[in-house]
Amino acid sequence: MDVVNERCAGLDVHKKTVVACVRVPGLDAGGQREKVIRTFQTTMAGLEALRDWLGRYGVTRVAMESTGVYWRPVYTVLEPGFELMLVNARHVKHLPGRKTDVKDCEWLAQLLEHGLLRGSFIPPAPLRDLRDLTRRRKALSRDRGKEVTRVAKTLELANVKLGSVVTDIMGLTGRLILEAMIRGEKDPQVLAGLARGSLRRKQKELAEAVPGLLRDHHRFLLSEQLATIDHLTERIRKLDARIEEVTRPFSPALDLLETIPGVARRSAEAILAETGDDMSKFPTPGHFASWARLCPGNHESAGKRSPVSTGRGNPWLRAALSQVAWAAVRTKGSYYRALYHRHKSRGGPKKAIVVVQHALLVAIWHMFSRGTTHEDLGPDHLQRSDKERQARYLLRRLHKLGVNVQVQPAA
Repeated sequence: MDVVNERCAGLDVHKKTVVACVRVPGLDAGGQREKVIRTFQTTMAGLEALRDWLGRYGVTRVAMESTGVYWRPVYTVLEPGFELMLVNARHVKHLPGRKTDVKDCEWLAQLLEHGLLRGSFIPPAPLRDLRDLTRRRKALSRDRGKEVTRVAKTLELANVKLGSVVTDIMGLTGRLILEAMIRGEKDPQVLAGLARGSLRRKQKELAEAVPGLLRDHHRFLLSEQLATIDHLTERIRKLDARIEEVTRPFSPALDLLETIPGVARRSAEAILAETGDDMSKFPTPGHFASWARLCPGNHESAGKRSPVSTGRGNPWLRAALSQVAWAAVRTKGSYYRALYHRHKSRGGPKKAIVVVQHALLVAIWHMFSRGTTHEDLGPDHLQRSDKERQARYLLRRLHKLGVNVQVQPAA
């Protein structure tokens, strides 16, 4: 095979060590390639020694596998001076029976040498920092939600039916009642009198719901759970402030995303952190959707097509798009609402929501590529696009019902 990258290297990254293989032109006149293998520590001194060692051989391109988080410091140290390629380990598996650290780095270097590797999308450093912040906020929000569920469970154990009357037990009314119960207040009328806003009309229901079997044990659990919720809320608030500061350079991209139905500020920040605003890495919307694993799969053999899943993509992006998609299909007069109901009747709600996510990704690609805001196609776009097919379908339905009609174009 032809040599595409004359001076390249493959790295097998581990927690404590990095095994590197360099492939360069040989010194002899026969034109044979030369390989050099060396092991480095993953300490800062070891990574700097790796960088200098690669530089002495004139290496221009470096490939490494995406092994957990261990590749990230190696990538950061080598990023300024080399063209790096992070590859999926599933795409570069060696032949069975040839699995060692040395063989792995040799195999990566050889594949890179002949241009047989496909690199993963790695956003620039500012977006990688934003990813860490948005993912951290998502994790803390999940933890807070779990703690709120534990509060509801403790109330049920004490037979306090507050959740049957109050939709959000962490709202103003729910929080005032919980804090009063923790302090030892037992009078149902006093507790019901803490209602605020529209819940004042439900004071009678509250007075019937709050008496229960609350003991000191339950009060202690509730106080601990509320303290944990307050702590997580404060951490989330600080993360929000930090994210707002980091996203200031990306304000135009965030403003574009917020023009999509169902996209709020937090969702826009999460999507931007995962995809970035530079679509030059993805030649077409199809490439973009394929990278996110939100496009139909192909599996055809002997003329038969088998249904396949979309595959495992970026779980953080998929979660954000799922939330946005469900909000978009609830927007009245939206194209996404019509698209969802059209496919829901064919493949069910789960497949239909994936179709909506795919459509959202296509829209995001065009918006970032052109720098334009979102333009909703309208709920009748699908009917306009296949008017003739719809007419044939309706004629077949009428024929099955025993009705023969003649169709003439309207004036």
